[in-house]
Amino acid sequence: MENVHTAGVRESSDGRATLCYMRTVTHREMRNSSGEILRAVASGETVQVTNNGQVAAVISPPSGGTLARLQEQGAARAARRPVTDLLRVPRRKAALTSEEIVADARGRW
Repeated sequence: MENVHTAGVRESSDGRATLCYMRTVTHREMRNSSGEILRAVASGETVQVTNNGQVAAVISPPSGGTLARLQEQGAARAARRPVTDLLRVPRRKAALTSEEIVADARGRW
């Protein structure tokens, strides 16, 4: 059974406040319904996981975009030049068509 608890209050600069709700699941529910819970997190929901009645984890979607996260991890870097520079790369004509290359590769097996 899932529960929804008030997680906190966010206050904007103009004095208005937004009450935030967070889904809470038990460790057992997380184990048995992990696919459903992770889909909810991927769609933007934040979920608390409890163990013996105590909050053990808070699962939330990653902040920022995928590219920013990959750059932080060192798995990607920002482009050095604009994409339009690719238009200046000279095109080369292959001696064989893709179909000929595939047919040749299949013939060797």
